[in-house]
Amino acid sequence: MVHVATRGDSRARVSRVPASGAEVLSMAQRWVVVVLMLTCGCALSRAGSLHMPPDQDEALVWPAPPERPRIRFVQELTGPDDLGWRAGFWHGVVGWLAGSSSQERFVRPTGVAAAEGMLWVADPGAQSLWMFDRQRRRARRIQRAGTTLLVSPVAVAIGPHRSAFLVDSSLAVVIAYDAAGRMRHTIAAPGFLRPSGVAYDLSRDRLYVADSGAHVIWVLTGQGEARGALGRRGAEPGEFNFPTHLALDPSGGLSVTDALGFRIQRFTPAGAFAGQFGRHGDASGDLASPKGLAVDGDGRVYVVDALFDTVQIFDASGRLLLNFGQRGSDRGAFWLPNGLCLEDGARIYVADAYNQRVQVFELLDADQSAPR
Repeated sequence: MVHVATRGDSRARVSRVPASGAEVLSMAQRWVVVVLMLTCGCALSRAGSLHMPPDQDEALVWPAPPERPRIRFVQELTGPDDLGWRAGFWHGVVGWLAGSSSQERFVRPTGVAAAEGMLWVADPGAQSLWMFDRQRRRARRIQRAGTTLLVSPVAVAIGPHRSAFLVDSSLAVVIAYDAAGRMRHTIAAPGFLRPSGVAYDLSRDRLYVADSGAHVIWVLTGQGEARGALGRRGAEPGEFNFPTHLALDPSGGLSVTDALGFRIQRFTPAGAFAGQFGRHGDASGDLASPKGLAVDGDGRVYVVDALFDTVQIFDASGRLLLNFGQRGSDRGAFWLPNGLCLEDGARIYVADAYNQRVQVFELLDADQSAPR
């Protein structure tokens, strides 16, 4: 099934490509198979059972032996099937009778957020927000904000009660969804030009929106009430040149990827400039095309670099500690990676955009005191 939307048209046109007669059972034959399944007492798999993929070969870790491993590859996710989510039996039967496939995959994931058993993935290639609720063992693909089709959902952040704030850069809007995937409200501030990143501070009810078109960070409440803005275009401390991604540390401090400033800037919870690190270059520790970032409880900063196809880990002063990943499509390799998030300070999710997957890694040792 192919969904096609035209500009200005909120409805999706749906077309079906019929399979040949040799490939598709007739409707009558399908019903016969269903009856046989029921009369033979076929075992039904429990809906939503969680399946973890089997271990693959030897563990993939960084740094490589004989050094002490600090990061371990866990799994790759390309869609609901990789998490083992299964539709209910009758849902699957109805879809099979209709000749439709339940397999869905990421197309170009760029944003990821995870907390409290909830995983959200922003996928502008699929014009979708993917929701994976591991507590309730449910998955959902969201393609609308109310009656409006999503166009370029690029970034997502966890909100209150496992909800999500989604940035659609083309619609220039932030959309709030609840934990069931239902839209609650939209935020379309008058100053939004090209929003590209989002972070939410639950303790202060502060929603931060990076606007790469306006070169500022908008500060709002979760309901969209304006609380000010950080920065302006420029190269001085506290100024921005295409800010794209945001991350909060456990104390509420804000870190910003200043993409064409080739630096990471930090701000206090009150909005005061608190420091920066980074420089443009092609050596280890330099920033060539910085993207998603996260900050852990010890102040370490994890930065995706799309040109290096790696994740670099810095201490609070900006000193390189470790990097993991390289260019490629194998496990642990990246092709133009983008978003990144931490879950519980231990799991690292990376939106591996052009490999059409999200890769999951585990932090094995909190002591990252020495550079690689």
